[in-house]
Amino acid sequence: MLTLTGIQKSFPGVKALSDVDFEVRAGEVHALVGENGAGKSTLTKIIGGAYTPDGGTITYDGAARRWGDPAAAKAAGIHIIYQEFVLFPHLSVAENIFKGNEKKTAFGLIDHRATRKAAEEIIARLGVRIDVDERAGALSVADQQMVEIAKALIHDVKLLILDEPTAVLSEPEVELLFDLVRTLRSEGVGVIYISHRLDEIFELCDRVTVLKDGQNIATRPIGDTDHDELVSLMVGREIENYFPPKATAIDMAAPPVLHLRNISVPGRVSNVTLNVQPGEILGLAGLIGAGRTELAQAAFGVIEHDGGEVFVHGQKIDPVTPRAMIRAGVGYVTEDRKGQGLFMNLDVARNVTGASLGEFVSGWMISGRQEIRAAETEIDNFAIRCRGPLGDVDKLSGGNQQKIIFGRWTRACHAALVLDEPTRGVDVGAKAEIYKIMRSLANEGIGILMISSELQEVVGMSDRVAVMREGALSGLLEGPEISEENIMHLAAQTDREAA
Repeated sequence: MLTLTGIQKSFPGVKALSDVDFEVRAGEVHALVGENGAGKSTLTKIIGGAYTPDGGTITYDGAARRWGDPAAAKAAGIHIIYQEFVLFPHLSVAENIFKGNEKKTAFGLIDHRATRKAAEEIIARLGVRIDVDERAGALSVADQQMVEIAKALIHDVKLLILDEPTAVLSEPEVELLFDLVRTLRSEGVGVIYISHRLDEIFELCDRVTVLKDGQNIATRPIGDTDHDELVSLMVGREIENYFPPKATAIDMAAPPVLHLRNISVPGRVSNVTLNVQPGEILGLAGLIGAGRTELAQAAFGVIEHDGGEVFVHGQKIDPVTPRAMIRAGVGYVTEDRKGQGLFMNLDVARNVTGASLGEFVSGWMISGRQEIRAAETEIDNFAIRCRGPLGDVDKLSGGNQQKIIFGRWTRACHAALVLDEPTRGVDVGAKAEIYKIMRSLANEGIGILMISSELQEVVGMSDRVAVMREGALSGLLEGPEISEENIMHLAAQTDREAA
């Protein structure tokens, strides 16, 4: 269906792609993997018409092509679902799905009823429950992902490109997505599947291509490779001890660094009590919609809670606000790195110092020189690959952006750190680095509350695991009890099973 030969693309000072060959067959799911910055996004944007290659040829559907813009690629049946969503937050789900393709009346006006009905049919095909009249901006990140997929399905899709489609989905939603991809494959659709979750690659894909430093390192039938080989091809080295050793013992008799008592959020969280001990990584697991993020946001004061109390080192925080929690030594890494975590229009230094500006105030002025020195320290501490303290954050890979956020909060927090999906959209090499950072912080006595939808991550990193279901705590796992099966049982158990 698609053949790329000798594709080249350069940007000022950067050779993004160098003589890349790549192909996708009709009715094939072809994985595209590599570290952040390997060239995956550049390649897919060339396929989708957003970029024009500097050299090489593109053959699609039996003919040589060179798209003038993304609209031309879409008209030919090529659709990309990007990792960063492209939704209008103040429009409804139905309006987002059919934006530019609305159903019309005989008089050429928008037929809102027909558009709404068609949107309901597409959502039903995905097997999820989403109110098509709801504003897109009010949806969870997982539901926004499903809306992005729905936008592609209204067209005659021949080639579908999925960029990290499961990064924010729970296990049941991942299975729904996989079923959809398998159906599309059986209908002859070609699929390019980009993911850092290698287990998904082996479960779903037919072939895999590895990019590194803008070059095609290898293409393999999925049955002819394994996890270790792919990691080695991507990072150019073996990654030993992917998950660092867990704490030898957690002192449960010690006063908790973070204590949540009977926290409730209307319609989202019901009467949850949790302790995070010094030096502990407490995993918080559950399906999408279980209330994990809402619990974290309430604990940090991002959203209000209508019941319960928050204590840091035994001191009650009242009222609970981000300012009060930061002053108490607690940091919060949001799941939405670009939307809520980073100042995308500022440089590295100002992102690093954003939560601790008081350190850099002299008189009525903020000392830029001191900010730069602080940023240089964190760049060294976290091995952040960037152009220096004054480099643009929006030009960095996801892994380096995430390490900047860790650098910010480690300067500000000395008690506890709340992490919501800490490795979302991060490649395997950067993941291993972030895991080491997390364990190092815990070894220094900081308590960590980690929310993650990746069960392998929860099992590999957590000293204990709290599981939520429908806004309530459904169980707590320790030691050998921590397993993917036990977590899923607690996350999905029925009321009868719970009783």
